[in-house]
Amino acid sequence: MLHLILGGARSGKSNFGLQQALALSQQTSRNVTYVATATATDAEMSARIARHQQERPRHWNLAEVPLDLPEFIMQQNTAANTPPILLIDCLTLWLNNHLYHRPKQDFKLLFNTLTQALSASNTNIFIIANEVGLGIIPMGELTRQFVDQAGWLNQAVARTADNVTFVAAGLPMPLKRP
Repeated sequence: MLHLILGGARSGKSNFGLQQALALSQQTSRNVTYVATATATDAEMSARIARHQQERPRHWNLAEVPLDLPEFIMQQNTAANTPPILLIDCLTLWLNNHLYHRPKQDFKLLFNTLTQALSASNTNIFIIANEVGLGIIPMGELTRQFVDQAGWLNQAVARTADNVTFVAAGLPMPLKRP
């Protein structure tokens, strides 16, 4: 099961994803691995990361995966008899890392590699992503590229996902259900 959870900044999407993963973990007695894609590039981001660390249960496992997300997802298929529930937070920061560290790569191929890994996965995955295309069109080329790529990435994952939920003002709205 793949559940994509979209929303704007401070929409409540991460909290919703956390609650969904926690509920499934309690129902199935399976562990959760929190897959963090953020990197602490400044004091403000360090504070965001610290806040997220305090919001999630301490017994959850942590995997820091700023770039190699498809590879990590595929490793989970063979890591144990009962793979953990994955909570990936967030897809948008993962994209940002790629735009920064690997700007010349073929992003369509990258997104295809990710969706193939998600489709082949035998675990439950919750993915948090920002919906960045609802606001003002950015003026700079790099910012427009980021918004475009984020939109295409969200579309690709949404096509693959079993469930898609949009969260606004802390209120989840289902967009796609099985």
